[in-house]
Amino acid sequence: MHMRCKELLSELMEWSFVQLELGLYLDTHPEDLEAYNDYINACDKVNHLKREYEAYCGALSVCGYTPVQYPWGWIETPWPWEIEY
Repeated sequence: MHMRCKELLSELMEWSFVQLELGLYLDTHPEDLEAYNDYINACDKVNHLKREYEAYCGALSVCGYTPVQYPWGWIETPWPWEIEY
């Protein structure tokens, strides 16, 4: 796996964690405007990183942001457990 792909995937995992945690926080603090704005920012960042990763490194899932191209190459990219960090 190309080094840039590893960097993008790592950043995507970090921002996905932030997004998830802020969403859980907002479940119990729905009036926290600062947390809400941080959540929206995290969602935007996650979506941007997913598009960037898939454009450069390949699909994150079969139904990702960019369609899997013909010929079917989904199995050509490493699985998460095959990536060495």
